[in-house]
Amino acid sequence: MKISYQSMYKLIMTLLAGTGALILAGYLVIQPDVSTNQKEKSHLIGASYMTMNNEFYEILNEQISHRVEAEGDRLILRDPALSVRRQREQIEMMLDEGISVLVLTPVDADGLSEVLQKAHAQGVRIIVVDSNVSDESPVDCTIVSDNYKAGCLLGDYMVKSGKNRRVVIMTHETATSGRERVQGFLDTIEGHNEISVVRKVPCEGQLEIAMPKMEEIIDEGVEFDSVFCLNDPASLGVAAALDSKNLLDSVDIYGVDASPDAKQLIYEGRMKASVAQSPSLIGEEAANAIYDLLDGKQVESYISVPVELVTAENVEQYNVDRWQ
Repeated sequence: MKISYQSMYKLIMTLLAGTGALILAGYLVIQPDVSTNQKEKSHLIGASYMTMNNEFYEILNEQISHRVEAEGDRLILRDPALSVRRQREQIEMMLDEGISVLVLTPVDADGLSEVLQKAHAQGVRIIVVDSNVSDESPVDCTIVSDNYKAGCLLGDYMVKSGKNRRVVIMTHETATSGRERVQGFLDTIEGHNEISVVRKVPCEGQLEIAMPKMEEIIDEGVEFDSVFCLNDPASLGVAAALDSKNLLDSVDIYGVDASPDAKQLIYEGRMKASVAQSPSLIGEEAANAIYDLLDGKQVESYISVPVELVTAENVEQYNVDRWQ
């Protein structure tokens, strides 16, 4: 059975179809929510995730948006579309608009230090979610999944299969989360000579990049039987490429997210495993941190959200059609 390419791209199209977003000068701009609950002296909350071309961030942001609206405040969302230059500019714009709190997933862990120091100096509280920044001195709270453990769980699962493996790794080098997942995987398989890494392929965690990159690997004649993907959008791109070459049934795919699409592939036996993240829980923790900081309360500087391995053996314990 062929995978529906329409299904593959629904993560990309849902946001554009359903949010009333405006494309303006290369920026995805979600207009501030001016609700009937908005209080007279409302706070302005700014959010910038590395890309909105990933349903994970949509779910995470929904949790924050619901809380902000309930509190009578306003949320503005900017999409840098994986451009660190754009993200810097958008943060500058949000500072000019008078945000009180910035929620951020950095496009590049090293590329935002100056603008974050500026935000901190202006009294803006900073909450980093999903992927760390390198310089955490201006950051009030970092909330991330246990990304290193995610890689370890997949590595351990591969080792326990007892099979010889030739692995392609799909990477995102500028994202701390991506680097940690790959490193956890590599550290876990180290010393297991039956497992070899035959190629590392940068894909920025994007379906539309991972798919043609995987097709190139196949066309080059690289011999492999397993693919470790830093996230599930990359996994879906890999699955689509393998499916187009009639190789999906002969290559094992491992991912991170346990997105609904990935869980469906696991359920169908088309994907080996994924590690479950909870964007809802990360968003809830971020929303709590926003209002604790605005109320002058202390918050934990680092919150690690647990992750779990999802395989054919336990996928039915999860809601296949929704996120955790």
